[in-house]
Amino acid sequence: MQTSVIVMLVAGGLIIFGLSVYAGSLLMKLHRQNQHQKLAMDQAISARNDKIIESVNVIAFAAQQKQCDLAEAAIRLYMIMDHLQGDRRVEFPQRYPALYELYDEVKDLDRGDTRKALPKKERMKQDLVRMKAEARLAAAIQVELGEILTFTGFKPEDAPILAS
Repeated sequence: MQTSVIVMLVAGGLIIFGLSVYAGSLLMKLHRQNQHQKLAMDQAISARNDKIIESVNVIAFAAQQKQCDLAEAAIRLYMIMDHLQGDRRVEFPQRYPALYELYDEVKDLDRGDTRKALPKKERMKQDLVRMKAEARLAAAIQVELGEILTFTGFKPEDAPILAS
């Protein structure tokens, strides 16, 4: 009787030990899989951020060189930079207040084909609002465009060729 109890205890211990080893190996596989997924996600975020940064560089450089309207640059930069993720994430209104102020003032004005369809008087009225805001904020925005290019790591030799 006592031998059968010992045999059952040993068998139970072996079963528990075997299950523990199996559970440990499953936990290790899960840990490795999670690390692999995190690495893949980090690489995807980095690649996406790189594409966004490339667009930001083109827009900021063009605006800095006065080859695009400051209002258009403010709208585009705000919309694009809002999609940066991870350590590249930017709180745009706090970091670039002049650009954000211009964006906020012109975001609801008509653009593109919608603007072309406006009566001339309304188009001129909107242009006046846009030009006043651009003139008032131009100096601060030029400083912020430089800050953006510094943030993105832009180098003058990387400058896109822009048509005059």
